[in-house]
Amino acid sequence: MYKNLKYLFISSLFFVACSEDIKEEVIAEDPLSKGSADFTKYVALGNSLTAGFSDNALFKAGQINAYPNLMAEKFAEVGGGSFTTPFTNDNVGGLLAGGLQIQGPRLVFYNGAPVPLNIAVPGSVPTTEIGVPLTGPFNNMGVPGAKSYHLVAPNYGNIAGLVNSTANPYFVRFRSSASTTILNDALAQNPTFFSLWIGNNDVLSYATSGGTGVDQSGNPNPATYGSNDISDPAMFNSVYNQMIDALTAAGRKGVVANIPSITSAPFFTTIPYNVRSLSGPQVAALNSGYAAYNGGLQLALSNNLITQAEFNARRIEFKQTPLLPSEDRNGFVIIDSNLTNLSVLGLPSLRHAVKGEYILFSSNGVSAQAHLAAGNGTQFPLTNNWVLTRNEVSKINIATTAFNNTIKAAAESKGLAFVDINSIMTKLSSTGIRFDNYHMSAQYAQGGVFSWDGIHITARANAYIANQFLEAIERTYGAKFNKFKPQDKPITYPSFLPN
Repeated sequence: MYKNLKYLFISSLFFVACSEDIKEEVIAEDPLSKGSADFTKYVALGNSLTAGFSDNALFKAGQINAYPNLMAEKFAEVGGGSFTTPFTNDNVGGLLAGGLQIQGPRLVFYNGAPVPLNIAVPGSVPTTEIGVPLTGPFNNMGVPGAKSYHLVAPNYGNIAGLVNSTANPYFVRFRSSASTTILNDALAQNPTFFSLWIGNNDVLSYATSGGTGVDQSGNPNPATYGSNDISDPAMFNSVYNQMIDALTAAGRKGVVANIPSITSAPFFTTIPYNVRSLSGPQVAALNSGYAAYNGGLQLALSNNLITQAEFNARRIEFKQTPLLPSEDRNGFVIIDSNLTNLSVLGLPSLRHAVKGEYILFSSNGVSAQAHLAAGNGTQFPLTNNWVLTRNEVSKINIATTAFNNTIKAAAESKGLAFVDINSIMTKLSSTGIRFDNYHMSAQYAQGGVFSWDGIHITARANAYIANQFLEAIERTYGAKFNKFKPQDKPITYPSFLPN
């Protein structure tokens, strides 16, 4: 994060005579205004991003800096009412159920890597118990892990449903009753204004699992979905419009946002798809190790079990790479279940990863750096849960586009304010974005946007996102707000611990 000097340019400054005072033109700003909106009762619906989830956990400081809480600060300046949040008990993060830990503490950067807080600081354990629900209602209805259809699912806050994954522990903690829905608890407050940012998890869980789920396109029944599946776009369209119709009843106004491409997040882009450098002896040893596999491929080709194109794609051959351009370096060896099944010859489905495929930053709590250092991806192939192949990325992109088309169409049909988060995050991941005197980018650990989990955003990024929501509301409803500056929301909790 770099600060640039801010230069003050004064134009059209004239000295008429030594005896005359210098006259400066003062441009009056428009007064703060709610415009045609009413912020007396604002409710925010969404998932982990709405809740203030950060560093792979929900904790109090993250909730304080969540973008809806920040928006409510500015709404209060134009007549908005109070805004309540189901705060956790501490800044450790994690959850307990009957005294048993069911969600781990947040990540901190310690000894050169992001690790759970209780590893860096022994004795740091969660204290937030879900067994006794809080007394609401709460304006921030963001529920980490929620997908679109979960917002209208009865019993999503029933603790008994945790056993078969039909309930969510975060909603269990603050729902009004075991059988209610997130949407019903929001509507029961008679909101005058709402925000809705949902849909990320309808593709994200598939992506972060390395595509181990199923693309449910064409299946409109979410009761049959697995936790890592991609939601059916037609089902998403139906559920999303059901929610919008209910939220806009009686003329309520609101703001909605679309979802970003997964390629905006450093969880997917930090680890390159290819090996940075291999020495001559390393190359020789690797090629010797894969000689039998390549021989089996030749046999499959000779017997017309695979095409020449597939043979070329599957052949494992390493080159000495120090002088090669990055795009010509050896792709990691991966398992690709979409390849022709050659188990009859005793051959696994292996190939080199190629450009446009993504090695996940972590899987099942193991860091990619440690994983690759053990020889996985070279001596040993990376399993499916570590990689997003081009085929899997294509499924994600198709669904993301469909979901975003639904969101944009719903906003236009109801005259709602709309935030194009996808474009914002795309710019962050390419050129970066200037936020006052800070340059923010999607670079892991240094870009200032993403927390240690590589998915969720920092306090400062929440302030930027809050500004984008406020600007959309200004454009649509003629409101006028004060905006946040990056220095208003620095990191207010220790996310970095020295060695």
